[in-house]
Amino acid sequence: MLAIDIPGFGAIAIEHLVLDFNGTLAVDGALLPGVAQRLTLLSTQLAICVLTADTHGTAAKALGDVPCRLEVVPNYGQAEAKQRVVESLGAERVAAIGNGRNDRLMLKAARLGIAVIQAEGVATETLLGGCIVVPTANDALDLLLHPLRLVATLRS
Repeated sequence: MLAIDIPGFGAIAIEHLVLDFNGTLAVDGALLPGVAQRLTLLSTQLAICVLTADTHGTAAKALGDVPCRLEVVPNYGQAEAKQRVVESLGAERVAAIGNGRNDRLMLKAARLGIAVIQAEGVATETLLGGCIVVPTANDALDLLLHPLRLVATLRS
């Protein structure tokens, strides 16, 4: 669990990390360098769930050595499906990371929503639904590995 009190934002106690795959952890179906190592480190503190439509059909192989649960969401109603996963885990205990329009509801529902920009960009609705925006997945994961960075960004 990741627990930290952020002045003006409140206490957070994160037990689950929910992530999008394509556009967030991967570009064109290939896992980004450094992501697997960071996810492995975080898996000692958090239960990790990767949600994907698996557009490129590579998610299972790319995440094969990463301690996480992989869930393929249906082609229709993806935003709602991702939101339901966050809510089923207890949204107040979830950090979510994504970039696409289908990630907007999960970022908004999660206690800590982080939008990433990267090569595919970020959907405006998703950008506005998150608590924090960072340029890369590694930057997002580093916020969780170094939680005082969350304090620096979210305090008021």
